[in-house]
Amino acid sequence: MRTVKVSTIPSYEILIERGLIKNAGALIKNVTNAAKVFVITDTNVGKLYADTIISSLKENGFDADLIVYEAGEKSKNLNTISQMYSRMADFNMSRKDIVVALGGGVCGDMAGFAASTYMRGIYFVQIPTSLLAQVDSSVGGKTGVDITQGKNLVGAFHQPILVIIDPDTLKTLPEYYINDGIAEVIKYGCIKDSGLFKTLEDENALDIIDDVIERCVSIKRDVVNRDEKEAGERMLLNFGHTLGHSLEKIYNFDGLSHGQAVAIGMVMITRASEKAGLTEKGSLERIVYLCKKYNLPVSDTADIKEIAKYCASDKKASGAGVNLVLLKKIGESFIRKTPLGELEDFIR
Repeated sequence: MRTVKVSTIPSYEILIERGLIKNAGALIKNVTNAAKVFVITDTNVGKLYADTIISSLKENGFDADLIVYEAGEKSKNLNTISQMYSRMADFNMSRKDIVVALGGGVCGDMAGFAASTYMRGIYFVQIPTSLLAQVDSSVGGKTGVDITQGKNLVGAFHQPILVIIDPDTLKTLPEYYINDGIAEVIKYGCIKDSGLFKTLEDENALDIIDDVIERCVSIKRDVVNRDEKEAGERMLLNFGHTLGHSLEKIYNFDGLSHGQAVAIGMVMITRASEKAGLTEKGSLERIVYLCKKYNLPVSDTADIKEIAKYCASDKKASGAGVNLVLLKKIGESFIRKTPLGELEDFIR
């Protein structure tokens, strides 16, 4: 079993092994004295793995309950969270009990947020089943929901006590969702690891996916250990996300996936920074090649003015400017504060 240790408070381990999901109950038993476990999942993942998780929990002495919400980003709102609170209260959960997030990034964000706020905070475990969640969102303690004005504008930092990653769950995903997660893998290569980027160029990521997952979570672990609350370095993990979140909002979180939006965002911002002489020439071409290799879009017809407008309400905005993550070159990134009044011209 591959183990990556995170040194936040609480500290926790990320466990990576094929078939691991079947042992979830025993693994959770090792890190908690809880009596009750409340599992949160969606309509897609629930029918595949809910029975396995619930059975494993009960076999290990837990009293387990389950809520299943409608799959998709549109469910990521405070109404769904309210339903979770009600079910958790009906289950008579105490502060010693835990929540399990079984699913992709949307599930992890919502389950983590519900756990962070129910009874002012209870523990939770991440069992990510999508590639995007396995390489990125399940690690680091970011939780949240969307509101009308933007993506993830309501949330909290709340670290899990355990992350269980079973790469075999990826076998049930359509190629569309695998490619969605690859966008985040490309991001890690862009901002921190030119070697990973080169590997993605030379090989098929799916052929070495266990190595890819371990490398990505290790990079994120190192960044989170140094900057848990995103005061500085952790902002680099938002490469492609500022413009990507704007695109998601423009599409009303329907029709353009998170990974697709991030891919377009990485291309747009690198085109702008390379043109401005801030990024090594040739970086854009390499990013475009990788995105196309993994069937990710590299452009969109959305109005630049509208994209810039939504950047003003993004979490990365502060004062009269927005913190843009740019590349010096593949594998090396930095943050550039850009006045909102100049953003449209910069990215056009």
